[in-house]
Amino acid sequence: MLHRRALLGAPMLAALPVMGQAQESWPNRPVRVIVGFPPGGSLDVMTRLAAEQMTQRLGQPFVVETRTGASGNIGAEALARAAPDGYTIGTVSMHNLLINPHLFRTLPYDPERDFAWISAMWDLPNVAVVAAQHVPAQTLQEFAAWAKARPGKISFGSSGVGTTIHLSGAYLAGRAGFEAQHVSFRGGAQTIPALLSGDIQYAVDNLASYVGVIQEGRMRALAVALPQRWPTLPQVPTMTEAGIPGFEVSPWHLWAAPRGTPRAVVDRISVEVRAAWTDPALQQRALTMGARLTGSTPEGLAERLAREKPIWAEMVKVSGAQPE
Repeated sequence: MLHRRALLGAPMLAALPVMGQAQESWPNRPVRVIVGFPPGGSLDVMTRLAAEQMTQRLGQPFVVETRTGASGNIGAEALARAAPDGYTIGTVSMHNLLINPHLFRTLPYDPERDFAWISAMWDLPNVAVVAAQHVPAQTLQEFAAWAKARPGKISFGSSGVGTTIHLSGAYLAGRAGFEAQHVSFRGGAQTIPALLSGDIQYAVDNLASYVGVIQEGRMRALAVALPQRWPTLPQVPTMTEAGIPGFEVSPWHLWAAPRGTPRAVVDRISVEVRAAWTDPALQQRALTMGARLTGSTPEGLAERLAREKPIWAEMVKVSGAQPE
C-alpha cells in the first residue's frame, strides 16, 4: 500500500518544481505597457524611461503601446480588459481613478475593482506657462491683469476634460479673477504648438512637457504649483510666492495591471521599480525632465489613492467642471 501511494504521489511531487519554475521564469516573452496619452508628452516619455529600466532589469522587452483618447479613459479601459496573465501592465494617471468618476456619467472601467495596483511611479508637478512671443506678462500677477483686460479673449489648453491640467487651468482663472475658455487637446504635444502660435494664451500643464521650450526661452514659466521651487528651475516662483497661496497641484501616475494578475508578478514589478528608482543618476535625470520618481508597494499605492480621493473631489467641485 505504501509503495502504491508513493507511486501515485510521484507525479504530483514531480510537478511541483515545474510549477515553481514556471512562476520564476516570468517574464519569458515581451510585456506590453499601455499608455493612454500621445507620444511625445510627459506621460509617454516617463513610461518609456520606466520600460527601458524594466527591460534592462528583467531581460525581456517592455514594449510601450499608445492607446489615446477620452482623457486617458481609452487606455485605462484597454488595461482593465486585458488578460490578467502578467504580460500587460499600464501607466494610469491618478485622474482616471480620482477625478474622472466625478466628470463622466459613466466610465468604461471600474476604478475600484478593475485593477491590480503595482506601484506609484512619479509625480509630475504643474507649471503655469505662457508663450513669450504672444504674452507680455513677466509675472503671474501681470498675466492676471493682462487677462482681465481681455474678457472673452483668453483660453487655456489641457490634455482633456477631467485631467489635472484642465482643473488647474480653470482653478487658476478662478483664483486670479479672470475669465478663460477651456480648449481640449490630445496631449502636451498638441497644446504646446497652440500656445506658440497664439491660439491659446496659457496652460497649467505638466512641467515635464515644457522644460525644453522654457529653457529655450520660447515659453515663460510664471509659477510652479508646488510648496517649494523646482530644483532645475530655481528662478521660477511657487504659486504662493506668485500671489496665489495654497495652489499646490502635483499630478502623479502609477503602474497597474488587470485585476486577477498573479500577485507574484505584481510584487516582482513593484520591487524592481523601487530598486531602479533608488539610482541617484536616474533621479537626477527625472528631475531634469520635470518629474520626481516615487515608487511604492502595492499597499502603499492603495493607501495614497484612498487618502487623496476626497482632496480631488473637492478640486473638481471648486473648478466648476461639470460631468459630460
